[in-house]
Amino acid sequence: MQNQASSKQALQCPLCDGHSIAAYHSDQRRDYLHCSRCGLVFVPTHQQLSQQDEKVIYDQHQNSPDDQGYREFLRRLTKPLLDRLKAGSQGLDFGSGPGPTLSAMLEEQGHSMALYDLYYANNPAVLESQYDFITSTEVVEHLAHPGTELQRLWSLLAPGGYLGLMTKQVRDRDAFANWHYKNDLTHISFFSQQTFAYLGQQWGSTPEFIGSDVIIFRK
Repeated sequence: MQNQASSKQALQCPLCDGHSIAAYHSDQRRDYLHCSRCGLVFVPTHQQLSQQDEKVIYDQHQNSPDDQGYREFLRRLTKPLLDRLKAGSQGLDFGSGPGPTLSAMLEEQGHSMALYDLYYANNPAVLESQYDFITSTEVVEHLAHPGTELQRLWSLLAPGGYLGLMTKQVRDRDAFANWHYKNDLTHISFFSQQTFAYLGQQWGSTPEFIGSDVIIFRK
């Protein structure tokens, strides 16, 4: 595929608004660009799916609260988060998907949950409240404007609150070339430890990395 990174048109990082953008990788379907300022790897806008095509793919997901394997996957985030939360905390699950499960797991432990999802729980009113914690599992890699969305989530956290994220992380260019995670056409923003460290600097919070794909910030 012809790489668009060499275009004279100014490219801007969708997370930090930086302009130090360079080609990172290309395959037969898409190009991937890299921001040297925050480390985000992203797919250029003109190669991203439409919302209609994106939803067709999401509708095929079979995640359910009754799926014990899916619950086990989500425990990678819920377990460390539950260790930190006060009893009866108020939370928001951002990007809850067609079969909300993480919220059910947290409600079972006595916490209250609000849901937001662009396609399946599109209730903007919940984005006007404050929360003791916010979760977003396997969501940030789908965001076309991750800087705007993550800053909004951070603003909804009460002081002392937690933001818990789950996403696979970029290691290096060689690993990226063979990485299955990039092959999902709904994945358009790829984070690394550098990216989360950048966000932490902006927010005055040090990211805590748990395993390979869980990141927790405290406000």
